[in-house]
Amino acid sequence: MRLPALARTSHKWLGLLLAIQAVFWTAGGLYMTAVHIDIIHGDRLARSIPATPLDLSSLKEPGAVAASGAETVRLETQLGRPVYVVGGPGGSRLVDAQSGAQLSPLGEAAVRARATAHFAEQGRIVSAELLREAPGELRGRPAPLWRVQFEGAWKPSLYISPQTGELMAQRHDLWRTFDFVWMLHVMDYETRDNVNNILLRITTWMAFVSSLTGAWLLFYSFRRRRRARPAKA
Repeated sequence: MRLPALARTSHKWLGLLLAIQAVFWTAGGLYMTAVHIDIIHGDRLARSIPATPLDLSSLKEPGAVAASGAETVRLETQLGRPVYVVGGPGGSRLVDAQSGAQLSPLGEAAVRARATAHFAEQGRIVSAELLREAPGELRGRPAPLWRVQFEGAWKPSLYISPQTGELMAQRHDLWRTFDFVWMLHVMDYETRDNVNNILLRITTWMAFVSSLTGAWLLFYSFRRRRRARPAKA
């Protein structure tokens, strides 16, 4: 095959493949710039629960509730109740700071109460589900987790730790759409966070080769026009 024909064929097929990905890049970029990142994060869905004053004399000593091997003991208030979050090699657990009774793992009623306290919008709980494995929208978070879904626009969900009672994350459909278009944007269809993956690098080199063949074809077409020009009488 002659070089012009090879360049033209390569440019055509590379352009077709790149055009499909370019549509994904453009559409994803439009969505990611049109929707403010604070909305994507779902900051409006959850509120911090202010701490309440505590009578320290009524609390158990941290050393009395921390089992052997405990590494950290943190005093908190949850639902107006003092609790210790005890961390150790086997994970964290929740302990009543007044009675010393272990509260974790939290049951559905306790999780619903915490999720309702954190939810910053109007709407009742639709469902509460204990997940043994972290879903894709919570990549990297430890399991198990409670997912509490509320009524409202974009299907808001709060994730609560059954071990500590803490709010781990908030998600909604706008975040889920952002996550999907981000996957298409960076071309990482597994973890969705590797912006230096092999597929993206291959596409980048394809775009580079397409640009080179396009530039060569443009230069070649000008040369052909000059050669085809009739000589002046």
